[in-house]
Amino acid sequence: MKSNRRPLQAFTLIELLVVISIIAILASLAIPAVTGALSRGQMTQTLSNMKQLHQIAYTMSMDATTTGDTNVGWPGDMPNKTWAGWITNAVPGYLKTNDMAKLLSAPGITVPPTATLSSLAPGVNDGRAVVLYQVAETNNNTTVLFSSSNFTNSSSGGETLSANSLPYGEKGFIVFRKGGDGSVLQARQVGSTFTNVIGDFAAAAD
Repeated sequence: MKSNRRPLQAFTLIELLVVISIIAILASLAIPAVTGALSRGQMTQTLSNMKQLHQIAYTMSMDATTTGDTNVGWPGDMPNKTWAGWITNAVPGYLKTNDMAKLLSAPGITVPPTATLSSLAPGVNDGRAVVLYQVAETNNNTTVLFSSSNFTNSSSGGETLSANSLPYGEKGFIVFRKGGDGSVLQARQVGSTFTNVIGDFAAAAD
């Protein structure tokens, strides 16, 4: 009695190589898109963190206006116009240390809840993801108040993105303005748009 079963046909080596090549090509096309979407999502989270930091800065400025307390206010109006001067008054006065640590973290930068926030340097693994600029009450609402730490704006060196600086290197950057609006931007947008940044990178960061 004859069997009706057909003999199994295996793929030849060439066919397997063709299939593997097609998969590799599709993967190479998809990975950049997935990576870009992930980075943009992470930058959007940092933008959200800056919005909360802006609310703290705004509240401090309102308290300075209503109470006359010179120890609070916009960072450029405080006696100590530095990161340490601002964060020392923001924590614990307006936010708990562990909550502020979360707002200052981003990919590659995890701020421990027990960290000394006033000593955190920007753009390094054990530092902070946000740079604060010396904005005062007299500055208009388009002035940049915060940026991601991979963005630098120096009166001598101009605007740059640091490829090695956390959290985003040359993938993109975030700026948040005094008026309460922020932007997630691509690396190519680092041009002359941000002439309204006060203080150079070192002065604003220390």
